[in-house]
Amino acid sequence: MTKPVNAAAEDAPAKLNLALHIVGRRTDGYHLLESFSVFTAFGDTLSVASADADAFTIHGPMAAGLTTGPGNLVLRARDALRALYPHLAKPVSIALGKHIPVMSGVGGGSSDAAAALRALSRLWHLPLDEAALARIGLRLGADVPMCIAARPLVARGIGEQIEEAGAFPPLPLVLVNPGVGVSTPAIFARLGRSDHPPLPPLPTRHDARALAEWLRSTRNDLLAPALELAPVIGTATEALAASGALFARMSGSGSTCFGLFGSDGAAETAAAAIRSAQPAWLCVATRMRI
Repeated sequence: MTKPVNAAAEDAPAKLNLALHIVGRRTDGYHLLESFSVFTAFGDTLSVASADADAFTIHGPMAAGLTTGPGNLVLRARDALRALYPHLAKPVSIALGKHIPVMSGVGGGSSDAAAALRALSRLWHLPLDEAALARIGLRLGADVPMCIAARPLVARGIGEQIEEAGAFPPLPLVLVNPGVGVSTPAIFARLGRSDHPPLPPLPTRHDARALAEWLRSTRNDLLAPALELAPVIGTATEALAASGALFARMSGSGSTCFGLFGSDGAAETAAAAIRSAQPAWLCVATRMRI
């Protein structure tokens, strides 16, 4: 007999847009994109457990200021599943460990929601595969289907059209957040045009140097408006480049930036140097999640 699941835990990894091309706009105002995204070993954590009554707590270094009210994406994910399966969705205690800064361009809220969907689906024994969870997640936000997959991918449309990107190794990365939050709607409001060229074909080699070379042929079309609002983003990418990154860029709408490195040792040395020079910044050596 299978033992009932009374608790479940999931990682909520940071999502990096290594390249982000804005290629059009729908009539409803949503921008169309082509993005090469990866996920990292660094991120939030989420655990769920059966309980007598619903509860939700947030802890961790980035918990301050976050609401535990119904607008939180974790609770919206819980309620979306409960609306579909009211007879199975029993009371649950949810604990979110918050390590990703808010408004940082690495999909923290979306990844938290995806982790909640995965964990609660297991806890409640719901008949949902990854594709079904992604369809539910899309109702919560355009990035949630990507975060359900949580592996290297190309996303198109508004983010819901996902294509596997192949078997990348766990390449070394350094994430730098200079401590400023950037509003995604404010970035898009400053975007001058929406008809940029699409992504080039993905690299056929998946080592760090080949990926860095490919990234130099791509763009983040949100960089220019982000720099207008937060010039320190440029300082962060310069710090990564000066510390030996093979390639450095802002992720998503900012303000987190990433550097791609040739070895774990080089990434750790660079992160230590940046932390020493900028102690107020978040700076983490990590790896690509595969």
